[in-house]
Amino acid sequence: MHWQLDVTFREDANKTIDEQSAFNLNIMRKFALSVLKTASIGGSRTSMKLKRFYVCCNPTKF
Repeated sequence: MHWQLDVTFREDANKTIDEQSAFNLNIMRKFALSVLKTASIGGSRTSMKLKRFYVCCNPTKF
């Protein structure tokens, strides 16, 4: 899971100083990752980054 979070959301580059904020962001990223894994966006071989991009471009559609 750590690799997927780092590749999809660049979690290692996060520079949040407050511990509680970093913890909350981590929970939100894990939730978003689980939603992206179950989403049927594009084809069966669509990457997580591309799924995230599709949702960011048109959030009301999904």
